[in-house]
Amino acid sequence: MRRNEIIPLGYGKYYRSDKIVGLEPIADDRGPARRTYVYVEDREEPVVASRTEEAIIKDLAISQEEFEASLAIGMLERIMHEMERVGPILRRSIREETGLDIDDLILRVRRVLSREEEGEDFDQGSLFVS
Repeated sequence: MRRNEIIPLGYGKYYRSDKIVGLEPIADDRGPARRTYVYVEDREEPVVASRTEEAIIKDLAISQEEFEASLAIGMLERIMHEMERVGPILRRSIREETGLDIDDLILRVRRVLSREEEGEDFDQGSLFVS
């Protein structure tokens, strides 16, 4: 499920995704402005939404690709944090012994993460060129 996103319910009604706790299709008196009961945290009565439960669920759900991408971004952040802990003398020794340039890897990871935050499309091939 998406967290901290605003979900439109129709006709100017919006709620945060993490506050929506249940959906129920309206059976009686269903019409253009009355499609779904939306149960929201800390509200006793459901909100009447003009959108169908399927449309709301589509906005609430995160795709498998988005889930995997968020895991990958988290892993990149962790790797960068751990690489930044390696001191300069050890970095130089690793580079001389193995050819692995930790400074260059940190720069590349930062570039990926900064573009992810900006939501900018970029040529991924540039990540593999020195």
